[in-house]
Order: sequence, then structure tokens, then C-alpha cells
Amino acid sequence: MVSAVFHNTLAVPADADGARAPSASTLAEPTMKPAPAARAKPPYDWRGLWLRVLPPVFGLVLLVLVWEAVSVTTGSSIPSPKDTWQQAVTVFSNPFYSNGPNDQGVGWNVLSSLKRVAMGFGLAAVVGIPVGFAIGRFTFLGRMFNPLISLLRPVSPLAWLPIGLLVFKGANPAAIWTIFICSIWPMIINTAVGVQRVPQDYMNVARVLNLSEWKILTKILFPAVLPYMLTGVRLAVGTAWLVIVAAEMLTGGVGIGFWVWDEWNNLNVKNIIIAIFVIGIVGLLLEFALIKIATAFTFEEVKS
Repeated sequence: MVSAVFHNTLAVPADADGARAPSASTLAEPTMKPAPAARAKPPYDWRGLWLRVLPPVFGLVLLVLVWEAVSVTTGSSIPSPKDTWQQAVTVFSNPFYSNGPNDQGVGWNVLSSLKRVAMGFGLAAVVGIPVGFAIGRFTFLGRMFNPLISLLRPVSPLAWLPIGLLVFKGANPAAIWTIFICSIWPMIINTAVGVQRVPQDYMNVARVLNLSEWKILTKILFPAVLPYMLTGVRLAVGTAWLVIVAAEMLTGGVGIGFWVWDEWNNLNVKNIIIAIFVIGIVGLLLEFALIKIATAFTFEEVKS
């Protein structure tokens, strides 16, 4: 008996392993997908740029116009913007000259003030932040210190200056003491509030895991409180820079506050106006630097 075997001429014979060889259609070159069209670059937002740039420029122009008008109406008792600018060019041509302890360039005066602010502010941070953690963490301490903070916080920082002079017997440590006492309150209050606002679920988990107080502080409280703490630091630096000018006016020595008072005694109004701008610019730079630091440690938007 002869069996008939029919072969499909289009069938592809299998190889020795049983796998079929690729057909002609599969051997054809793969179809090339069309390259995605290049995205059109959005046009530059010129309107947004103008809205960001023009208002500050208009504000500065308005300030100069008002300043010029005041200068004209007061018979040049207040120097004009042009005269002040020429004086500023002279002052900043040699900002680090030194002709004795009472005659130094504006650069040395600013650095001396920043040094006092850094020392007073640093001491306040070393004391105030741990105290804020303790007050926020333990209810007993919070109830014990809250009346004292409420009593002492509204006192003007300059009211503490005579106490500093009496205790430390020197103008420089008294100014640092004044910076310390005005900087410590924002750091204590903001840190304590941050600790009190830590979600209770976090503390329940720490209790279940039987974490030590050190681990609760470093692993739970510190990361959660950091944004509040940085807000307190920003407020403290701003207050310290405001107070140092007044403190140096009273204590003397080298510093931007003393420079303002010394120029007033010399009736050099141009230098007083220059000092006002210097104080404002340095305060702006401090605020900008602290906002950058706060932004690096928090996901929330930090506003000035």
C-alpha cells in the first residue's frame, strides 16, 4: 500500500531540531518606525520676564524720584542721589583702610558687626534649640517655662544692654549678650512648636518599638522639626541684624552701628545714607542665604 504524501510547496521544512526556518517574509528587513517628530520648543515667556523685572525697576525709580524731590525741597540738607552715589564711589574705593580704632573703612565696620552677630546668634542657637526640644517634648517643662517666655519675650532687646554692661564689664560682650537674648526667643518658640506638632502616630510607633530617647530625638523629632527650627533661625538672624545697629550706637567701638553714629556726629549725611543701604543689602543677603538653606532641608516652599 502506497501512502500518498502531499507536500505544500510553500511550507517551510523544519530543521533537524524541529524548528522551522524563518520564512521569506520574516527574513525581510524590519520595518523602520518613523522617528518621532521633534517637539517644538515653547516660546520664551517674555511677558513673565517683564512682569518679574519691571516692578522692581519701577520701585527703585520711584525711590530715586522721591529722594530727589526731598533733597530739592529741603535745600540739599538731604543729599541728592547723584551726590550720594559719588560719595559711595569714594567710600568703596578703599573699604578696608584703617587709621586707628575710631577711623576704619566700611568693610571693617561691616565685618565687625557680622562677627558680633555670629557670636551672639551662635550662642543663642546652642542654648535655644535644645531648650526648645525639651520644652516641646516634656509637658512639665513646657508648663514651667511658658510663663517665663511670655514675660521676657516682649522686652525690648536694648533693655538688656545695661544688664550686659553691668555683668560683663565691656561694650563688646554686652553687644553680643544683647544679640544672644534677642535671638534666643524665636528659636525656642519655633522649635518647641515643631516638637508639639509631630504626629502622635510617630510617637506611638516609637513607643511600640521601645526606642530610646536619643533615637526618638534623632530619628523622629529632628527630621520632623527641622523646617520649624529653620524658620526660627531665619527670624532670629533678622532680629539680630536689626538690633546690632542700635546696640553698637550705644556701646561704640568698630561696627556699622557705630559708623552711623560717628558720621552723625560729623554731620556727614551722605555716609549715613550709604550705611543705611549697606545695612539693608547685608540683611537681604543674610535672608537670601537662610532661605536657600531652608529650601535645601524642606519640601515646602520657603517664602521670604
